[in-house]
Amino acid sequence: MRKLLILTSILLVATMFLAACGGGGYNADPVDPGTTIEDVETPDADDPVVDIDEPEDTNGDDPADEPADVNGDSFFFGYTSMTQLNPFFVILEESIREVVEANGHRMITMNPAMNAEVQINQIEDMIAQGIDAIFLNPVDWEAITPALIMLQEAGIPIINYDAEVYEIDRVTTFVGSDNRNAGRVIGQDLVERFPDGGQIAILDSPTMNSVLDRVDGFLEAIEGAPFEIVFQQDARGDLETAMSIADDLLVAHPDVIAIIGGNDPSALGAMAAVMTAGRTDIAIYGVDGSPDAKEAMAAGGPFVASGAQSPISIGRESAEVAMQILAGDTVPDRIPVETFLINQENVEEFGVDGWQ
Repeated sequence: MRKLLILTSILLVATMFLAACGGGGYNADPVDPGTTIEDVETPDADDPVVDIDEPEDTNGDDPADEPADVNGDSFFFGYTSMTQLNPFFVILEESIREVVEANGHRMITMNPAMNAEVQINQIEDMIAQGIDAIFLNPVDWEAITPALIMLQEAGIPIINYDAEVYEIDRVTTFVGSDNRNAGRVIGQDLVERFPDGGQIAILDSPTMNSVLDRVDGFLEAIEGAPFEIVFQQDARGDLETAMSIADDLLVAHPDVIAIIGGNDPSALGAMAAVMTAGRTDIAIYGVDGSPDAKEAMAAGGPFVASGAQSPISIGRESAEVAMQILAGDTVPDRIPVETFLINQENVEEFGVDGWQ
């Protein structure tokens, strides 16, 4: 009963939070893969309905037959994330849409609901509908390759955002958080809090390149410090999975002093486990800087810090660079977005009600 009450409390705080910035997560309700965002209930019921209508055809012709006009006519954008049930991607999509529509363009949003095959099929459908460019965040960084090839063959610019695809040379540009730094800053915080070192555990997600970069940055930061990694396992960026894994690791390794999550949902799952076990002395670290993580930090419990990123900044940067691409401008291959540390000591500076 105690575990159920704690998990229920964490899930309410998490507001159905899945993986941010790179990963799957907790689904409160089953979702039919292959839907558009209009078919999915987002965490905020007051959010405007996403416009997924096809561009208006005043001449009776198929919009896909009309070439893009870089001289000021409206463009038609496609958008796909790994899942639109993740509040991180809801905010990111809204930020892109704001810029797109402010410039007189249109955008269709697809939700593959963490299904790589569905994502590829949806991208193929968007190509058929005549998109001029696509904002793409992969469910699986390797499995997305067939879709990248189709987009290349169709001459459609690819703005890869947040999590890199494996064959990065196939995209036009990548816009995303400096994930290595996000991992680095929580590693530095760990070293400062525990100068004598100790046993630590990592809940990673090897299929997500963003999480791999975070772990690499974390390991760089603790190199030479007296820490021993006694446990490392794939939590899939998911709160419930992380909680189950953390339950087991606490039994197998009762002397751990800290658990590092590859994202905030993983960290929130670990926090639920340590609270259930009465081990609030164990420090919990995440990456995202999500409202839920910030609320947990502000409460003064075991969640001590998160390597923060900004979906708002990623969305705006992605949209602006897309405009430049379609105008014929040359853009950088990579556009990094700043990451930084939010911890219990400075969380009030950022607030807990929304994303930074």
